[in-house]
Amino acid sequence: MQTTFYKYQGTGNDFVMIDDRSESFDVQDLALVTKLCDRKFGVGADGLILIRNHPDFDFEMIYFNADGSQSMCGNGARCAVAFSGFLGIIQVKTSFLAVDGPHEAILKDGIVELLMINVPGIEAKGDDCFVNTGTQHHVRLVEDIQNYPVFSEGKKMRYHEMYAPGGTNVNFMEPISEDEIFVRTYERGVEDETLSCGTGVTAAAIVFAQDKTDAEVKIKTLGGNLSVRFHKNEDGSMDNVWLIGPATQVFKGEIEI
Repeated sequence: MQTTFYKYQGTGNDFVMIDDRSESFDVQDLALVTKLCDRKFGVGADGLILIRNHPDFDFEMIYFNADGSQSMCGNGARCAVAFSGFLGIIQVKTSFLAVDGPHEAILKDGIVELLMINVPGIEAKGDDCFVNTGTQHHVRLVEDIQNYPVFSEGKKMRYHEMYAPGGTNVNFMEPISEDEIFVRTYERGVEDETLSCGTGVTAAAIVFAQDKTDAEVKIKTLGGNLSVRFHKNEDGSMDNVWLIGPATQVFKGEIEI
């Protein structure tokens, strides 16, 4: 069967996108998911996203990591919003469903503002922190981030016994100024460093600006620039958490599956 796909990227986080409103894609076929995401034998991507109809929302995003596992993906969700705009499903504002629940978003001039889930708080992990922004993130403050061993240190923490059996994503951040940070991420499910991670930079921004009531943090990644804004409540929880950045269509193709 010939299947049309699109390739999207959000600050270097890249995704195979499929309009699956006909529900013809077999979501149980994880071997197909991993093949399509394989950079040697498939299209190549950090993840695969299906767009489907939903009776209560503009659309449903079904997301797979490159290894076939499922989680929330912030950059993937921003690309899903841009793709849904391209398909004519949405115009500017949207409400859609992801694996971690409902989300709202705004699409304008290639920039997607994505409302993330509320964050219950920050958990200390020794000198590091843990934050759940729709998926699990370990956050560590480092120096000389350009030369930091992200792969080896990230892999070590990803499989640490404190996160067994599911593991965690691992983020390393270095302040650039009082309102900007540089973030690099080892992503669970990709099992490597990616050029950017939306839920990861959101977690890092929350840790970095945790002393502020209303914060807006600029984030530099290897794949481009993002920003995060949020409100901190008296009980330490965060709401109105927005991830903001570009989402771009790279190309369209067909593949036999």
